[in-house]
Amino acid sequence: MDRKTFFYAFRASLPVMAGYIVLGIGFGILMQAHGYAWYWSALMSAVIYAGSIQYVAVDLLSAGANIITAALMTLAVNARHLFYGLTMLVKYRDAGRFKPYLIFALTDETFSLVCSADLPDGVDENRYYLLVSLLDHFYWILGSVLGAVLGAALSFNSAGVEFAMTALFTVIVVEQWESSSGHLPAITGFVTSIACLLLFGVNDFLIPAMLVITALLLIERRFGKAGDENE
Repeated sequence: MDRKTFFYAFRASLPVMAGYIVLGIGFGILMQAHGYAWYWSALMSAVIYAGSIQYVAVDLLSAGANIITAALMTLAVNARHLFYGLTMLVKYRDAGRFKPYLIFALTDETFSLVCSADLPDGVDENRYYLLVSLLDHFYWILGSVLGAVLGAALSFNSAGVEFAMTALFTVIVVEQWESSSGHLPAITGFVTSIACLLLFGVNDFLIPAMLVITALLLIERRFGKAGDENE
């Protein structure tokens, strides 16, 4: 790995580091509060690596949920990654042997860094994708271990820790709103999500909302390109 690419990826990942270490600490504390040793936090963060479902998984494990329930819950919570993957088909086509890991490590925040990257001369594109993915993964594991250790060393009420994921998503939305000149995707997502929430209820709105949002954005992109060509 050349130094320029590494340091560029590291600088780009600093906001994610700040969020992931804090969120990972919250997850580690939650795991410890439910009686799981620090190495379980590290293992889950290494092989599952899905922040929101890891928080949910703590309750599933504690409640003794069966595999089918856990699988359906995971699909519902992480359904958005199906659409992330479709978006990354072109970007990751030349990733070679690293492609399986890049697919595995595609979190919301990594997706944001990869999609919004405006790489300067001398920064290798595929190495940047890999480094960002590795660094973000490392931050999450580190935070989880720190949280588990702190949770074992300190005694306090962990109620509300799971809200950390909602806070991170809010920060990401605000950051992308401020950095983007066009707000149609964000407005589409917000309005569609509210409408589906009212129509389908809190337990069933996620997948319909994602399908409608994707369809609307594809339509907008198609007609937007057509309009540009006509001009």
